Amino acid sequence: MNVDALLVLSFGGPEGPEDVRPFLENVVRGRGVPPERLDAVERHYQHFGGVSPLNARNREIIAAVRERIELPVYFGNRNWHPMVEDTVAEMARDGVRRALVFATSAYGGYSACRQYDDDIARAREAVGEQAPELVKLRHFFDHPLFVAANADAVRAARQTLPAAVRDAARLVFTAHSIPTAADAAAGPPAQGGHRYSRQVAEAARLVAAEVGAEEHDVVWQSRSGPPQVPWLEPDIVDHLDVLHGKGVPAVVVAPVGFVSDHVEVIWDLDTEARERAEELGMGFARAATAGPDPRFADMVAELAAEHLHDAAPRELGDEPGGGCTVNGAPCAVDCCLPARRPVRPE
Repeated sequence: MNVDALLVLSFGGPEGPEDVRPFLENVVRGRGVPPERLDAVERHYQHFGGVSPLNARNREIIAAVRERIELPVYFGNRNWHPMVEDTVAEMARDGVRRALVFATSAYGGYSACRQYDDDIARAREAVGEQAPELVKLRHFFDHPLFVAANADAVRAARQTLPAAVRDAARLVFTAHSIPTAADAAAGPPAQGGHRYSRQVAEAARLVAAEVGAEEHDVVWQSRSGPPQVPWLEPDIVDHLDVLHGKGVPAVVVAPVGFVSDHVEVIWDLDTEARERAEELGMGFARAATAGPDPRFADMVAELAAEHLHDAAPRELGDEPGGGCTVNGAPCAVDCCLPARRPVRPE
């Protein structure tokens, strides 16, 4: 395939206190989220100076990818600058006619996959006839380099625990919770839906096997919305209470559902979950996300090579993948349909 560039497409995040409210309003536009919910989320961002680390982490990934592929690499976001519409317009001005798109999510589902297709289609429509053809790369939850990076992060985190509890620490994987109805719609009905939660569970299984963990848990974080709406459970903090009741002395928490640290990771895990573990007297270690690992950029180059050089895909798991789209056309008409979604900051 003849390709002129690579576009790294992400969620976006504020880079200063004055950015937080307009960023959140972009995230929830058209969803009817009450202002008091935004107030609560805004406080999380302002706790960290109004800066999400996400854009900085993405720029680091881009710099590493540029060292590995002989293509211009562009950066665009869904909800904050650089906005994807502006980036695609820049690409058109630069003469890019066809580009690959790496979306910074390993999984299927609406917010994790299909909404990036919508972003691509919206950006191309905004640019018009001069918009380049955009081909989104596939999911990578079971790519061996993604698994290896997460596995080494788990090993490193375990070593930070006191020796007395290290071997008995429970391995707990986390990912962003979504409404159960949205998860049921995440995937073609012929495959039984639930693509998002199934792929998260598969990634966790592969990482656990890589580190030799006989047992592990998959839990969820960052839920929002009215309590009467069912979301994927258990929540990480509630799960710590359960483990404490079973006499578990320590945990290694691995945010396998996230590519890079951002406010939800550092608030929900490094702040709330860690504080709860301290209250319970449990040892707590949080594994790093995979994005900063050099193998992550190697993986992006490999995913691009599947299109550039017809390289064979490398996949470890048995769970169906997906994610490759052209110009924002979803991989299946009835795949990962949107559900009514409350605020998801990142």
